[in-house]
Amino acid sequence: METLSDEMIMQKVAEGNLDLLKVLFDRHHQYVYNFLYKMSGDSMLSEDLTQDVFYKLIKYRSSYKNGSFLSWLFTIARNNLKTHFARNHKNHLSADVLDHEIIENQNEAQEEYSHLQSALNKLSDSDRELIILNRFDEVRYEELALIVGSTPGAVKTKVFRILKKLKEIYLENI
Repeated sequence: METLSDEMIMQKVAEGNLDLLKVLFDRHHQYVYNFLYKMSGDSMLSEDLTQDVFYKLIKYRSSYKNGSFLSWLFTIARNNLKTHFARNHKNHLSADVLDHEIIENQNEAQEEYSHLQSALNKLSDSDRELIILNRFDEVRYEELALIVGSTPGAVKTKVFRILKKLKEIYLENI
């Protein structure tokens, strides 16, 4: 099964072969979790939402129409996170709270990570989302364009501008 593409496996899952869902889960659950964690800053919430993403993947498997599996998966993850925040009437943990938790729980070797997380938290949700998907989860520009409803060129330009902004924010905090 390891040689089948995600799209081929998802098509078989959509046709009712739920045993193959384990392959997709094994390949992608860590990327989904990392994305949700970097967006929310809450590990427990990220675990719950990751489970919910794969539950929705099963529930809505018949809506998969042979497109890019990663685009479809991360669209579910994005929508799941937005729905959670809308229901709980909060956008995300404040940057100050996240900074404080990270600094308390990290040792000196991870201090740079906390500076990066702090800088990421100062970006808008949509900017942070693009950077996390592209740079941390390694989602290609073509797939990002499908996720956000844009063109690959526009997404590439936007990511470049966001990285420039992130660099300025990061260097201010050092």
